[in-house]
Amino acid sequence: MPGSQKTAISEQVTETFDTLNNHDDVRRAFDFLKADNDHTTEEQIELTEVEAPTFEEAEKGKLFARKLVELGIEEVKTDEVGNVFGVRRGSGNGPKLVICAHLDTVFPRGTHVKARREGSRVYAPGISDDGRGLASVLTIARALNEAKLQTVGDLIIGATVGEEGLGDLRGVKTLFANRSDIDGFISIEPGTPDRITYLGAGSKRYKVTFQGPGGHSFGNFGTPSPIHALGRAIAKVSDLEVPRDPKTTFNVGLIGGGTSVNTIAETAEAVIDMRSTSQAELESLETKVLTLIREAAEAENRRWRKEGAITVALERVGDRPAGSQSPDSEIVQTAAAAGLVMGFRPILEGASSTDSNIPIHLSIPAVTLGGGGDFGGAHTLNEYYDPTDAHLGVQKILLTILGLAGLKDMTEPLLPKRV
Repeated sequence: MPGSQKTAISEQVTETFDTLNNHDDVRRAFDFLKADNDHTTEEQIELTEVEAPTFEEAEKGKLFARKLVELGIEEVKTDEVGNVFGVRRGSGNGPKLVICAHLDTVFPRGTHVKARREGSRVYAPGISDDGRGLASVLTIARALNEAKLQTVGDLIIGATVGEEGLGDLRGVKTLFANRSDIDGFISIEPGTPDRITYLGAGSKRYKVTFQGPGGHSFGNFGTPSPIHALGRAIAKVSDLEVPRDPKTTFNVGLIGGGTSVNTIAETAEAVIDMRSTSQAELESLETKVLTLIREAAEAENRRWRKEGAITVALERVGDRPAGSQSPDSEIVQTAAAAGLVMGFRPILEGASSTDSNIPIHLSIPAVTLGGGGDFGGAHTLNEYYDPTDAHLGVQKILLTILGLAGLKDMTEPLLPKRV
């Protein structure tokens, strides 16, 4: 269950955060983040009001890249898929730590994204997911600059594309395909400072298309129907037994097809979503579901003794790997200890699907952390963000970064170098 896991925090981690929390420059950075909260909200609105549907993030990416350059982030580049990253160099010979959020939103081009205020809340599609993450990355970079904090390890700072829906994590997949020098990873999403996502729920998604000759419902009765085949497939899939632990799920989320009530359809389509916290269970479920779909086409053909009349095409439209790491790993301990020293009780979340899926699957330490503030209505037109005390979220993330990457002349990095 979410929040049921606990992490054992080592003496080394505890001592590191005692030192960091009492360091004058760290306290100065904390004060800056609190003072910068209103400015961060305005920047969050600015970013949110630039449309960025999945696969169409370029305009927002250019704005974000410009902001990174203005903050003195070096070597800011946009890669072949649209990720924007630069580096804030450490003092040398430390681990390389990614800090990022995602540029894309779930909303299609043409959505009204102009923000409006009601009381303490700001309403706009995408204002929290992941407008809060993007703004958090920028205010943390400003705080590091204002307090003149230099980490031991390099910070790879930026934003990814394609985190949502059929974007299929293409941004973070490309980041790790292009680099082999990343030692740790933090993604920022909306959420409170006490929560830590450290497990990745994998998913596989398929578009299924049944095809047949079609015809008139009366005159051509006896012709196998793609819609009937689809119905058989859905019935077979719905009867599957899946484990509760590791949690494994399936859902037929979209269906379509047909021309009229008195037409035997020529096509019928469905989109199927399968998820699990276990990669092995996910792959097992995938095999079973695809087998049942093919069997449904064969059953419809047998029903009418028309071998080969119905065919089925399977297009994989999503593939997010599952992954897990120990709740006692260095990165989870560090994120938990950063919260504890600030007075938060760490809550280790159940598995979900975020940019952290990819590094976790690759056995690279990764967590997804909340940028602070309150939010609601995510993925709806009534999405909102409340910046009250939101600085606590970015303070906790900053402290986590300093713990993992180390603070020059004060603390050694808690994040190990992989090579």
